[in-house]
Amino acid sequence: QVQLAESGGGLVQPGGFLKLSCAASGFPLVDYAIGWFRQAPGKEREGLACISSSGEISYYLDSVKGRFTVSRDDAKNTMILQMNSLKPEDTAVYYCASGYTPDWRLCSGRVAAANVWGRGTQVTVSS
Repeated sequence: QVQLAESGGGLVQPGGFLKLSCAASGFPLVDYAIGWFRQAPGKEREGLACISSSGEISYYLDSVKGRFTVSRDDAKNTMILQMNSLKPEDTAVYYCASGYTPDWRLCSGRVAAANVWGRGTQVTVSS
């Protein structure tokens, strides 16, 4: 069974950091693109970053470039999102997703392109 499971969310003060993990089961990440999305309260879900099956990394939001880093641990079949210098506007539910169409090996920042989703993990940045 194909599944994605996020972990690592929580409450952090502005300027702090968190590391999110996305564990994949039922399929090998080395053969599929996988990405991070987030949905803030009252806003649409948006793409953050993605790793293609070949390991190419794309970032889709200017607001996270230089602060967020995405990586993949092939031995653990897991994707990581390291978030530094967190801001209140980073507060959102963070999701990982895979199974992109039309080519599952290639990334996309479009929500509609992803067909396998985790349940999400809440990140709250507040003092």
